[in-house]
Amino acid sequence: MALRINTNVAALNAHRQLSQTDEKLRVSMERLSSGYRINRSQDDVAGLSIANKFRMEVRALRAAQQNVAQGQSLLQVAEGGTGKIEEIVERLKELAISASSSNVDDDGRSRINSEAQALMSEIDQIAQDTKYSGNSLLSGAINLTFQVGSGNVTAEDRVTVTTSSGLLSGNLGLSTLSLSSVASAQSALTSLDAALVSVNLVVGEIGAAGSRLEFAAGNLAISIENLDASHSTIRDADMAYEMTNLTKNQILLQAGTSMLAQANLMPQSILALLGR
Repeated sequence: MALRINTNVAALNAHRQLSQTDEKLRVSMERLSSGYRINRSQDDVAGLSIANKFRMEVRALRAAQQNVAQGQSLLQVAEGGTGKIEEIVERLKELAISASSSNVDDDGRSRINSEAQALMSEIDQIAQDTKYSGNSLLSGAINLTFQVGSGNVTAEDRVTVTTSSGLLSGNLGLSTLSLSSVASAQSALTSLDAALVSVNLVVGEIGAAGSRLEFAAGNLAISIENLDASHSTIRDADMAYEMTNLTKNQILLQAGTSMLAQANLMPQSILALLGR
């Protein structure tokens, strides 16, 4: 074995190994403290690029999920209004039936007609006051679009909610309804039947839109879960594996430090040759 003073090859080798172990230990500690396997692009360039795409998609779908939730709230408001209008139409039908019978005198029929006119005003008030974020929902036909995806493809990323007509008394054909006489009350029965059909048509349209949004919400939840899982597979650290690496590197660091100390002592054996 050659004995040298100026160049301690063993110490240089031990120092190189120790530096590598120290770097591995740093990486393990960084991953354990952050929870990420990829903390910088140099850790995995391709993996980081793919993970960032997944993360952006998840954030976009979460925003779409919020749109769907607000769309469902909007439809619930509209459905609440239609429910009350339907109840009023049913009450009007009861009043019309009472007014159509000869056992009710003119005074009674006048009082029935007064209630009917008040209920007609209430229909208009409900239809005009049923709003969501400034959008009138029952005073006329609605045509609203909700972004439920992350792209720009209408068939895939948007849901359109439409109704065929509003529910004002004029829309229901009840603007001239009168229960002041037997003949007018009997005529009102046909108008009220048609009005109930119109209300039920709007109820059905709202219900169909609500059902579609419910399925869209479920699909978004599944997509977000799967994309999050994909992002986690690429980006997140396996904590058990990293803890194993940390323990191994800590032991190697201690052993490397000891060996570097031993390598630094080796040139002192040359002093024996110098007659120390």
